[in-house]
Amino acid sequence: MAQQASSEEKQKVRRGAGQGSLITLKGCRFWYAQYYDLNGSKIRESTKTEVKQEAEAFLRAALEKRDRGLAPLADVRKIKYRDLRAGLLANYEEKGNKSLTVRAKGEETIMGLPQLDKFFGYSATNPGPSVMNISTDTARRFAQQRQEEGAGNAVINRSLACLRRMLRVAREENKIQNVPVIRLLKEPPPRRGYVELDKFEELLAKLPARLHPYITFLYHCGGRRGEAELIQWEQVDLQRRFIRLEDTQTKTGEARIVPLPRCLVAMLEKIEPKTGRVFDTTNIRKEWTRACAACGLGRIIPVEGRKFDPRYEGLTLHDFRRSAVRNLVTLAGVPERVAMKITGHKTRSVFDRYHIVSTEDLSGAMQAWEAATQNLLPQSNREKLGKKRSRSSRKLLTALSSRG
Repeated sequence: MAQQASSEEKQKVRRGAGQGSLITLKGCRFWYAQYYDLNGSKIRESTKTEVKQEAEAFLRAALEKRDRGLAPLADVRKIKYRDLRAGLLANYEEKGNKSLTVRAKGEETIMGLPQLDKFFGYSATNPGPSVMNISTDTARRFAQQRQEEGAGNAVINRSLACLRRMLRVAREENKIQNVPVIRLLKEPPPRRGYVELDKFEELLAKLPARLHPYITFLYHCGGRRGEAELIQWEQVDLQRRFIRLEDTQTKTGEARIVPLPRCLVAMLEKIEPKTGRVFDTTNIRKEWTRACAACGLGRIIPVEGRKFDPRYEGLTLHDFRRSAVRNLVTLAGVPERVAMKITGHKTRSVFDRYHIVSTEDLSGAMQAWEAATQNLLPQSNREKLGKKRSRSSRKLLTALSSRG
């Protein structure tokens, strides 16, 4: 009788309203915690223990997480990589991120996401692993695999950033309880590449004529590739020599006017018909790598098993953005604030990274200062400025400096 009473007692341990209950299921020796989530749906989870006190502790922890808005483990286990990925894309779309692109087949993607899809085996028929199987070690294995494939740390970090953000979005939406630590790799210093005008002209001559307007715009105006490729003829004023970029086209979300050099205006005037997109970028990648290799600005590295898809190292189109900043500020003397308006830099910190200063620039600055001093000092002091001090004078200066 005592054993029967104990069995009946274990069958169901009820509590007050909202406090959940402990139950057992036929054929299972463990206690089950049963409660309702904040939406009124019944939740039933195994406590993985036969000890009542431990089961009660499990139930209290589950109720605490529920009250904090955390998802039950039973629901978390159902979430797959596919769900995390969909949440990330939805978040990008809600915020209007310009980095959300659409492929030729109409699929939305983000830089770094296709590599994650491949790693997790995601496809239309495979949702990928459960979020419970995505951990810090998973991210570490992904990074190691990509390094073995020859990918650079900066490229790998774009994928790791995608993974970290999709997990954080899921946590913000109370779909998962915790976000594993996703550590980014150490990246090399920012690129310092820029192109002098004579080298640019040599490069331009080796590119097809249809690409000249596009390449010239990037070099002289410092525009972003994504912005340039969206420009329509309705936005071009050849008479006043400027292009009007709309706020929906720019990365910063701010409209701006981009002045055009005469050489680019002359190229644009020859294009007919003036409808649709302004710049032709057909086969830009292949033509760019070929021309850069021919000019000594890059090199094409054959990859085994990828006869028609070699690896390229060298000058990039984005390096023209640095070139434009240097040309405007350092060589042409345009005020930095005006140059930022032309190139579309929103913050000074990023602009400074693009403002490349060469050794010649530094030497030229000192020469300019030396020339200026000739007009600031009296004639007698000018003569002394360039003279070498005598040994006695140097001793006197040393003695004075040692006294503080």
